[in-house]
Amino acid sequence: MPSSRRDFLKLSGAAALLPSLRAVRAADVASLYDLPRFGHARILHLTDTHAQLKPVYFREPSVNIGIGAMAGQPPHLVAKAFLDRFGISPDSAEGYAFTSLDFEKSAPRFGRLGGFAHLKTLIDRLRGDVGDNHSMLVDGGDLWQGTGQANAAHGADMVEAANLLGIEAMTGHWEFTYGEAALRDNLLRFKGEFLAQNVFLTEEAAFNDAKAFDPASGRVFKPAMIKELGGYRIAVIGQAFPYVPIAHPKRFTPDWTFGIHEEELQRLVRTLRDDDHVDAVILLSHNGMDVDLKLAGRLTGIDVILGGHTHDAVPQPIQVKNAGGATLVTNAGSNGKFLAVLDLELARGKVGGVRYRLLPVFSELLKPDPAMAALIEKMREPHAAWFDKIASSDRLLYRRGNFSGPMDQLICDALRTELDAEIALSPGFRWGTTALAGEALTMEDVLAETAITYPETYVQDMSGADIKNVLEDVCDNLFNPDPYYQQGGDMVRTGGLSYTCTPTETVGRRISELRFDNGALLEANKRYKVAGWASVNAQAGKPVWDVFANHLRAGKTAPTRGSGVTVKGVDGNPGVAEQG
Repeated sequence: MPSSRRDFLKLSGAAALLPSLRAVRAADVASLYDLPRFGHARILHLTDTHAQLKPVYFREPSVNIGIGAMAGQPPHLVAKAFLDRFGISPDSAEGYAFTSLDFEKSAPRFGRLGGFAHLKTLIDRLRGDVGDNHSMLVDGGDLWQGTGQANAAHGADMVEAANLLGIEAMTGHWEFTYGEAALRDNLLRFKGEFLAQNVFLTEEAAFNDAKAFDPASGRVFKPAMIKELGGYRIAVIGQAFPYVPIAHPKRFTPDWTFGIHEEELQRLVRTLRDDDHVDAVILLSHNGMDVDLKLAGRLTGIDVILGGHTHDAVPQPIQVKNAGGATLVTNAGSNGKFLAVLDLELARGKVGGVRYRLLPVFSELLKPDPAMAALIEKMREPHAAWFDKIASSDRLLYRRGNFSGPMDQLICDALRTELDAEIALSPGFRWGTTALAGEALTMEDVLAETAITYPETYVQDMSGADIKNVLEDVCDNLFNPDPYYQQGGDMVRTGGLSYTCTPTETVGRRISELRFDNGALLEANKRYKVAGWASVNAQAGKPVWDVFANHLRAGKTAPTRGSGVTVKGVDGNPGVAEQG
């Protein structure tokens, strides 16, 4: 960490924003990837790729509301407020990559982003630019999940792709939903390190001598690794998603406990600095950016947090002061759209300077790596039937946003229609790709929105009061002013039901005016037929992807409509670009 005010200012000034891209053609951004060498060590960071091996469209949110101290602060800026904060031209390739502004006009112009074959080319170039033993590639989790192919293989295909990409360390989140046996089998074949300082055995599992990296402490996985880069020792600590048994069925991880574990993390940082004499400490985190920002202010000795989970693409690190100096907090987007480049100027025991770039991965500017392209096609070959057209998109279909998106609305329509329900509830997952109007939709696309290990649908009777309580509970998870009570994700999506949300209110008071599409009020004591999926409790219904696909094949698309949510109390909040 910076040892003086002078060092602090040097660190701040070096973490500059990439100059804005010119706004004429995507080809004009080729110089984006020419990064002059800086410092002694280069760390490349991917996160939340969600198994997207091919280039994708992914519309960034137009609603990402910050509450309390986070109101108006990154990552809770969208559209023009985001562009103004980071000095990005609205009519540019960079503006297209980082925001939702003019997405339908810009997507055909600048093309798809990401893709592992294109990432491989970029990563090899950036590592080659600094020479041997000066760089490493790390992944922040949600690497193995998000497509039908990954789901069918329980992530095994992504291990093979990760090895070829050259990932040297990763942590996890959705990886845990494949269960311990599949996870450990994948890790036997993974050539890098799986790091998670915050996963421990339950008392019962420890008593029964369950497998653990460190039986004495109960740590299930290796907490950290040290790598020498450019003659300096850099420690990378893994921080897995803290709320796995809450956000997902506990049956996948019955022997393990999770959490933030501040005290254990602080002790580990001190050990790495005092006993192992490292020169820099990096936290590879899947906490989510708001959690990382709070954590950075409470702990000392961490130089940079490379963050993930909340899918926030933030071009500049956010500097957080703490008792030891300051920590830089980053978040590197999702779906393979971005590659973060962290260059460190090092001295013994401290970081002297930082240069950070979050590079959009424009697939049309990067020649695909032949070996990775061949591997991807080999892995896709057994699933050829998934690539046949089953429907056409009659509108822009996207998911990401605090309250809803057309893709989620279509899933809710499918649940209500196919399962004959009055109301549909669909989880506010932040993964899932975007389809442009007029594009063919395939089973691969359906699975990109629904591929999880607990996809079973359900239909059950719920009272109006119960439905409101569900919405209130999820809303508190999203808008609790204390980041440690946020678990990521967006609001549960509703079909057949609209409501008013006041994010600035307290728990139990945020949701009001629940109405059916015909305007009738939801009655607290009346029971309604509700369809849903992704329940943490075991269900026996059809997989949601079959329900969704059947609906698309039948051509039962509803008219275009808004989110069904009226948002109050956020006038002037730069996390809102649109309402309705």
